[in-house]
Amino acid sequence: MSFADFLTKFDAVLWGAPLMILLLGAGIILSIRTHFVQSKHFGYILKNTLGKMFAKSEVEDGAISPFQALSTALAATVGTGNIVGVSVAILGGGPGAIFWMWVAAFFGMATKFSEVNLSIAYRIKTEDGYAGGPMYYIDRGLKKPWLGKCFALLAAIATFGIGCSVQSNAIAGTLNSSFNVSATVTGIVVTVLAAIVVIGGIKSIARVTEKLVPFMAAFYIIGGLIIIIGNIGNLPGAIRDIFVGAFNPAAVGGGALGYTIMVAMRNGISRGVFTNEAGLGSSPIAHASASTDHPTRQGMWGVTEVFLDTFVVCTITALVILTSGVLDLGETDASALVATAFSLHFSFGRYIVSIGLMLFAFSTILGWEFYGETSARYLLGKKISIPYKIVFLIMVFVGSTMNLDLAWTVANILNGLMAIPNLIGLIGLSGVVVALQKDFFRDDRLRKSPEEYSHIVKR
Repeated sequence: MSFADFLTKFDAVLWGAPLMILLLGAGIILSIRTHFVQSKHFGYILKNTLGKMFAKSEVEDGAISPFQALSTALAATVGTGNIVGVSVAILGGGPGAIFWMWVAAFFGMATKFSEVNLSIAYRIKTEDGYAGGPMYYIDRGLKKPWLGKCFALLAAIATFGIGCSVQSNAIAGTLNSSFNVSATVTGIVVTVLAAIVVIGGIKSIARVTEKLVPFMAAFYIIGGLIIIIGNIGNLPGAIRDIFVGAFNPAAVGGGALGYTIMVAMRNGISRGVFTNEAGLGSSPIAHASASTDHPTRQGMWGVTEVFLDTFVVCTITALVILTSGVLDLGETDASALVATAFSLHFSFGRYIVSIGLMLFAFSTILGWEFYGETSARYLLGKKISIPYKIVFLIMVFVGSTMNLDLAWTVANILNGLMAIPNLIGLIGLSGVVVALQKDFFRDDRLRKSPEEYSHIVKR
């Protein structure tokens, strides 16, 4: 067996039952411990996040606004997985996989809520602003600095793959197939654009993502809704297939295609976790930079992040596929499935998906650069920032011009391994999450300084 074959098999095993059980199990435990905060306070959460996303608020020096933190996190989270990942789930597990994707997202809301709470509670103040994330709450909260270093090392390296070269490669492939633009030209343009943004640090990244993310999401969602509404007669059947297929795949053609309940569960849950990243520990790094008066207030934005990523964007993708009739054509290429579905109803449909993919991938590059750099700075200090940015930008260009099949596999493995130390930290500090939640909802009208809730994180 070659090394590449070994990595491929290890990737399949890691992102199969082991990680699925760990991530879903952690989400269930955290949901129970927080008394299902994602449903109990869902209306309140949306009212105080999306309902206030454009409200003017005072932002501390060196920090970013709560909405900018959400936009940066979504920039890295909403990516090719929201299009290609959903297609993979449906092709691999049938329509029922979407139900299990929703299940993973529901529990993932509690996971992300907990991650963001802890990232604020244990962040540190630096000369550039705030720094936080799993490495900090594992180190300062769980008192296991070696485990925090393990997470940071995995994140710093994984960034060059999942958040960098493979994303620029996706952009180059899309531009070449849709507009016949050479990979070299794409590499140069994407690298220059990324450099302009990331050199300015988190404030520069946040200023771009708070404008880019709403635009790219609206662009894709509106296009998808037009197709769904145009096929509104097929919508009840699509919904039925999702729910029936989750428990009886054979009833929606799964028997002929080899679908089983376990296959639907594995595809839906694994793809769901991959798209919203709940439990992987990446997006709390962005949320830690937010200017907020209480960890739980920012934790609510974490719930909103998963809701938008999976229940909105991924669901739009799924319903486009299931209502358009594209599955009846026998299309088996996941990367082309959504584009074909759009093309059936728009002469320019393929371009909508192509532009959406490019925007999703470019925004992922911006968000993950900050994740990787923050992780590297945790390990080596501020001096690593400029060298890290340079190597990152080089990898953006390299990724545009090379075949990265093996890089995808390595990146997936590193991404999955990141979850292990993060989940240990989340479960170990779940009591702190519960205490912070109770403290916040006891009287959320009061503004609390870090000193006022510091007794919770220190006990």
